[in-house]
Amino acid sequence: MPRAGTNRTPIYTAGVISSLESLDWHGFLERPPLPPPPPHRLDALAAQPILITGAGGSIGSALALRLAALRPPKLVLLDASESNLYALERDLERDWTAACPVTPVLGSAADRALLDEIFSTHAPRLTFHAAAFKQVPLMEQQPLAAMANNIFATETLTQAAEAHGARVVLVSTDKAVEPASVMGATKRVAEQIVLSRGGTALRLANVLASRDSVAEVFARQIAQGGPLTVTDPAARRYFLTLDEAVNLLLAAAAHTEPATLLSPVLPATHFIAALARFMARALHPEFDLAIEFTGLRPGDKETELLWSPDSRTSPVHFAGLVSIETAQPAPAQFAARLRSLRTALEARNLAQALAQLRAMVPDYTPSRAVQALAHQSSPQVCV
Repeated sequence: MPRAGTNRTPIYTAGVISSLESLDWHGFLERPPLPPPPPHRLDALAAQPILITGAGGSIGSALALRLAALRPPKLVLLDASESNLYALERDLERDWTAACPVTPVLGSAADRALLDEIFSTHAPRLTFHAAAFKQVPLMEQQPLAAMANNIFATETLTQAAEAHGARVVLVSTDKAVEPASVMGATKRVAEQIVLSRGGTALRLANVLASRDSVAEVFARQIAQGGPLTVTDPAARRYFLTLDEAVNLLLAAAAHTEPATLLSPVLPATHFIAALARFMARALHPEFDLAIEFTGLRPGDKETELLWSPDSRTSPVHFAGLVSIETAQPAPAQFAARLRSLRTALEARNLAQALAQLRAMVPDYTPSRAVQALAHQSSPQVCV
């Protein structure tokens, strides 16, 4: 087999990206698909109006399409991206024109007035909160933006939902466990916010073929003939398919016990380099594409966990989920920390904001890059 080099021929990028859905992901994962929630539990979900925030993202869009097929009485789709919301609206019109009443709303989950209007007008009883900033390296450069969106948009949404008698299911991440990134730490606080108001948080692993995921990055690199860039030879992650992520969210919504943190049970992590090789063989088999190791970036970990080693878990009786017992902060202290963090954000004082974030997430280890930014913003404050 020829090696990639000057004779490599780039292939059509969009075609490679679109082909990701047809790859044998479970062949790579070496496990069967996770079980879907039982039909009778889906029927109970479909009996109520539903709101999705971040509806135009990969997970939000796939969830919206699945929920539309269940024909709830109303489906409200909130997203801050005009192009993403428009694309989702067109997909729904093509696939589920008559399935259920769908209302797209262009706006932010941080806009309390808009949220009150949505809850008053459309009366959603269940909210999937998928709106978040998720790109680890970018959030290491923009930590205040990560805190504002991932923490305070979540707080605003949960307050509005509680005021209108609605339940929140948060899309969280394994990066919230012993976080090494601002993104992970802010999602851990988001979990605490949702749990403190009786909602449900679901930690997902890396979702294969989702927008801007490592699989999509590899697909673009393969389309150009390589090389494929991987941070570290030892870097490993838990992976899910997009279909599994949607099933897990539906299962989390069907598990109505209040204030529950959930996670899928996945048998093993996989080397990111192995994913790169699998995709190269599947998408561009005529070349032996090179892999270049670039080093862990600020906020990266060698591997992720779905729960910390000292956590206690209990099985949920369907869909391959476990509930995770986690200590919740004292309500008064937590509220005071959030107020102090908001004050620091409004002053754009990263050092103070980082100090509050570390107080709320004691097992968070900030990267040197974030600590350097904090010291630049206020060198007198030790974080």
